[in-house]
Amino acid sequence: MVSDAATPLPAPPWLRHEPFRPENGPSRSSNPLRITIAAVGRIKRSPLSAAFDDYAKRLNWPLTVKEVEEKRPLPAEQLSLAEGELLLAALPPDAALIALEPRGKEMSSEAFAALLSGFQDEGLRDLAFAIGGAEGLSDPLLARARVSLSIGAMIWPHLLVRVMLAEQLFRAQSILTGHPYHRA
Repeated sequence: MVSDAATPLPAPPWLRHEPFRPENGPSRSSNPLRITIAAVGRIKRSPLSAAFDDYAKRLNWPLTVKEVEEKRPLPAEQLSLAEGELLLAALPPDAALIALEPRGKEMSSEAFAALLSGFQDEGLRDLAFAIGGAEGLSDPLLARARVSLSIGAMIWPHLLVRVMLAEQLFRAQSILTGHPYHRA
């Protein structure tokens, strides 16, 4: 017997009580872009670390955080150089590097998503972000960077920058997969 009642459509992913799993877009299973965040300083258990962890666990891209710290009391320029060496040593060997620094290029969330998509399209396997300490990033590290990116004209604490980067990575993933998190 055929029923005249319409078959109900399944609820959209954001209304279901399960994590969003995109059909297309960033995925852990199809040669995903591996992301490394190399950062000066150690993030301790705090509201900032909880916020970072919240965004990081939502990412479909594998994410690694490498924290570095120069313990010696050095003058500002020498400290920046020493931290730069530590950051460079923490990067995967063939990773494309994006340096986060105030003089970098500002871009919209959509442009950032397009940048990540372009890296994936060219077959890039490893992408790294460098976040400097109070003295900023060294010139040798900036010279190694493929892109210098600014998250705004203001100066932000380096631990807060990690949270902002994690949120923008999740937002980029949302843009690329059509997830409703990003509403422009």
